[in-house]
Amino acid sequence: MDCFAVAVGISLGQRLPWRKVLQLALFFGLFQGVMPVIGWVVGGSLREMISSVDHWIAFALLAFIGGKMILESFGKKEDEKNISLTIPVLISLSLATSIDALVTGLGFGMIGVNILEALIIIVVITFLVTITGAKLPEKTTFIPAAWAERLGGVVLILIGLKILLEHLGIW
Repeated sequence: MDCFAVAVGISLGQRLPWRKVLQLALFFGLFQGVMPVIGWVVGGSLREMISSVDHWIAFALLAFIGGKMILESFGKKEDEKNISLTIPVLISLSLATSIDALVTGLGFGMIGVNILEALIIIVVITFLVTITGAKLPEKTTFIPAAWAERLGGVVLILIGLKILLEHLGIW
């Protein structure tokens, strides 16, 4: 669901070409699928270290990208309003939305989950949900692009904050 919300936030106020939508879905799907596998392979030795900081990393990445979106929305002309999905941005977003899956993978290893089956399910569902999230805002063109970009930035920051608050036991 984090990938869905991030995809919605990114595509608010702009029509992402299918190439970018598929690229976003592929990055999100692969990161969401690979992170549990890494956790499953690494095992319990890193569980405490990773789980103690994963929420801070996710929050920092999402807050940074969301803040950047908000700031950039004030400096662009109306016809320049779009979010640049460069490889570094895709990696940052993918990492931020999937870092908690690393810890989930540690748990998978402990309870004997079939990791190949889990990998396939996670990748396919994340891929499809991301496409849905990226294309859904095309139906809501009533929001001016600058405000849509600001709203998208706020959504990313709120997702990061939600992750942080959940891990701190506040949410």
